[in-house]
Amino acid sequence: MHRTRARLSDGREIVYYDETPGRAPVADPRGLPPVEPRCEIRRDPLTGDPVTITAHRNARTFLPPADRCPLCPGGPDSEIPDASYDVAVFENRFPSFHGVGRCEVVCFTDDHSASMAVLSVSRVRTVIDAWADRTAELTAIPGVEQVFVFENRGVEIGVTLHHPHGQIYGYPFVTPRTERMLARAGAHPGLFGEVLAAERAGSRVVLSGAHWTAYVPAAARWPVEVHLMPHRHVPDLAALDPDERDELAVFYGDLLRRCDALYDTPLPYVAGWHQAPAGAGRDLLRLHLELFSVRRAPGKIKYLAGSESGMAAWLNDVPPEETAARLRDALI
Repeated sequence: MHRTRARLSDGREIVYYDETPGRAPVADPRGLPPVEPRCEIRRDPLTGDPVTITAHRNARTFLPPADRCPLCPGGPDSEIPDASYDVAVFENRFPSFHGVGRCEVVCFTDDHSASMAVLSVSRVRTVIDAWADRTAELTAIPGVEQVFVFENRGVEIGVTLHHPHGQIYGYPFVTPRTERMLARAGAHPGLFGEVLAAERAGSRVVLSGAHWTAYVPAAARWPVEVHLMPHRHVPDLAALDPDERDELAVFYGDLLRRCDALYDTPLPYVAGWHQAPAGAGRDLLRLHLELFSVRRAPGKIKYLAGSESGMAAWLNDVPPEETAARLRDALI
């Protein structure tokens, strides 16, 4: 993997991750004014949960036609000036955080019609290396408390760009979900290892290798939900060794293809990497992927109604054991 840094015309950073060396970045011809986001973090006084108010994001680009895609290389509206790229990462023009914290866009390929599921193993490996590199860099930024790498895919999820891409948030706080996991792990040392051992001995394993296991969790919230966890306790993507990254590159594409085969149509999903915070708790929280979908059956979507949205008390209409069996058989 070869890294090349450059700047867009408004001063935002762009980083290219190429499989071969020799890139000479093209200058951004757009002459954009500096980004002036309006971000404010408030705390719910009843729960303590942070809520970020981002008025400028309401004007962000929304499902443009392919010839106006800002993630395709070299076009008049492109955020990526070069004529081609392998993987490109740039600071989001419509960030959720500003001043403290950072938001980046990760483009997996310059092919507008592709998806992560159909990329070569070598390209997925490059994406993994880019995720790991960005995780290390963002974790080192003063004020960043936690780094979240994720992909939203499908209009049912709410994506605003069709081009295959993901995002990285450098939160200026530890998220509520992570705080709950840290509290559980702190009260129960070895929790993640015990959960993994129990799942590997059960009926919900989808994929298992030398370094990784993919399984549908016993208490899955979503109709399609898969966790992918390394066998070794590591805090984040940056801590994975080469062998773990190699197997992950194979497993990740395989898992996504199984998901797409469930309903004979591309599955809308969120795939997010839970990583340990930048400070305390790095010995408690084990890196793992959580992939979930709102699709519960062909043509049917699970909407978060009163119990889930109002009380965070989840109801799942699909038994996790059934989902695991269907994913195991999906590519047969």
